[in-house]
Amino acid sequence: MEVPNIITSGLSKRIDFDGLQLSVEIYRLEHDPMWVLEVIDQNGTSTVWDEHFDSDQSALNEFMRTINKEGAAAFRDDGNVVQFPKK
Repeated sequence: MEVPNIITSGLSKRIDFDGLQLSVEIYRLEHDPMWVLEVIDQNGTSTVWDEHFDSDQSALNEFMRTINKEGAAAFRDDGNVVQFPKK
């Protein structure tokens, strides 16, 4: 089985916001036109949107809307983290 290539948007970036370091990752699979938005905080906690976006700019706009509306609190690890099962 061939592993698909991941295309990373040039709009992906690292930002400091309200004392929190965030990595905004926007990407898609090579043969899928829809973009994924993921935000990773300084502790490695990942927030991934359930919805996918028609363009990388739409994904970045959604991130900006979220951070402007909810602030950095939207991405702070408040202990409500689902752990992956350990092997």
